[in-house]
Amino acid sequence: MAVAIRTEALTKRYGSTLALDALDLEVEQGEVFGFLGPNGAGKSTTIALLLGLARATGGHATILGMDVWDDAPRLHRRLAYVPSVADLWPGLTGAETLRLLASVHGSVDEAYRAELLDRFELVPDKKVRALSHGNKQKIPLVAAFSSRADVLLLDEPTTGLDPLMEQVFRACVHEARDRGQTVFLSSHILAEVEAVCDRVAMLRAGRLVECGTLEVLRRYSALRVRVVLAGPVPDLSGVDGVRALRVDGQVVECDVAGSVQPLLTALAGSVVERMTTTEPSLEELFLSRYGEAGATPVVAP
Repeated sequence: MAVAIRTEALTKRYGSTLALDALDLEVEQGEVFGFLGPNGAGKSTTIALLLGLARATGGHATILGMDVWDDAPRLHRRLAYVPSVADLWPGLTGAETLRLLASVHGSVDEAYRAELLDRFELVPDKKVRALSHGNKQKIPLVAAFSSRADVLLLDEPTTGLDPLMEQVFRACVHEARDRGQTVFLSSHILAEVEAVCDRVAMLRAGRLVECGTLEVLRRYSALRVRVVLAGPVPDLSGVDGVRALRVDGQVVECDVAGSVQPLLTALAGSVVERMTTTEPSLEELFLSRYGEAGATPVVAP
């Protein structure tokens, strides 16, 4: 397939701070590409460079064969961008904002925009200043999807959305891919990326540490388990899938990769008073795999 987004040794420094370190990426046309990393990893810096809002210190990037800096005006007609926080005009209504964004971009599918307003449950006649954060976030989402742009750059786009609206967002991403659009999705939400992405890249401290199919993501998947026992704690150190084991009196905390059944089997002879499970954040998973931010990551082949 043709390459929609390509970066070669893309580097960005802010003074003595290395925000992005020689990033090499290729995103194919028509795929949904997840760009993952904890806060401060360099995801937003990468998107700023791709948008031509910041100039690279080294290396270069192209989108649809056009240089992101030199060809920015021409390229932006084929891009749509959604930031993590929508900084909109407070005195305009949602409808007025959408018309303005469409006129600036130069492209809009008005029938699809009307459908998206209904699906996102956005009341278009309210002024932006009267909208909640989540409802403000719906405006650039509707504008981006209804533009039918060839490439969508989405930087933490579901910030503030409730779970129902997140499902609508995911459906829109699938529809964009089915139309042949390319979606570059920056996120720190594992479940969101796993639900929509074809491939993922993982960034940490400005460097690429993983890139590949969703199997890469699933290697990070884990379940945080906390068990309170009524008696002695059995030896769980050799239980399949159990890692980061911590025992404090009769309280057991651990991460479980894969099936939780081996842990349940090991606890079968004990009296379990309470068990809770949670999914750790991406930040926690990165720290458990790569350690503190100062450690040097290993770039995956």
